[in-house]
Amino acid sequence: MNDPFKSSPRADRQMKRTRRFDYHYVTCGSTLKLFNPYHNIRLHSHDVKYGSGSGQQSVTGVESSDDHNSYWQVIGKTGKQCERGQPIKCGQTIRLLHLNTNRNLHSHHFQSPLSRNLEVTAFGENGVGDEGDHWVIICSGNYWDRNQKVRIKNVVTENYLHVTGDTFGRPIHGQKEICAYPSPSELNYWQAAEGIFIKPTESPVPTVRTPAHDEF
Repeated sequence: MNDPFKSSPRADRQMKRTRRFDYHYVTCGSTLKLFNPYHNIRLHSHDVKYGSGSGQQSVTGVESSDDHNSYWQVIGKTGKQCERGQPIKCGQTIRLLHLNTNRNLHSHHFQSPLSRNLEVTAFGENGVGDEGDHWVIICSGNYWDRNQKVRIKNVVTENYLHVTGDTFGRPIHGQKEICAYPSPSELNYWQAAEGIFIKPTESPVPTVRTPAHDEF
C-alpha cells in the first residue's frame, strides 16, 4: 500500500529546485530601493535641482518606504554588458539608474550643500552620463547579498555614498542630505530593500543562461 504522506521523486526534485531558486542576490536589471539602516532612510531623487554647487538633480534620503521616487535600477558600467539576472560581484563597478527620471546616481568634486562633503546628484539623460556615474559595491563574500549591508564607493572621487543626518528646508523640507564621504563609516552602510529582483533561469544546460524575473 502506498504511503499517502511520502513524497514522490518528482515532488522531491521540484522541492530541490525551489530551494535552489530561493535567490538572495542583487542582480543586473533589478530595480530596488536602497536603505540606510543608521538613519532609517531610503535613497531618493526627484526633478528638483540643487540651488548651489553643480545645479544638477538633487539626491536625498526619505523615511517613507512607499515613495515611488526611491526606485533605482542596477545596470552595468558604461560600455560594458551586465547580463540581466546575473548577481553583482563584490568589487564590481555598476551604475544606479533613477527609474522615474532616467538619470544616474552620480558624484564629483562639487561640495554638498549642507555638510560640505562631496555632492551626490542624479546626472545624464536617458542613462547616458559620464565616469562619475560609476560606483563600486564594497561587500564581503563573492556577491552582493540582499540581506547584507554594503558600502557604495564612487570610482572618480573614491568617496562613499553617505548620510550625515543633515536635513533640508524648502522645497524638500525634512529630506536628508546624501553626500559622498572619504572614509568608511556606520553612516555609509546600505542594504537592499523593496524591489523587483531579476534572477537567472535555472537551466539543465549549464552554458545556457536565460534571464527570468520574480518579485519578492
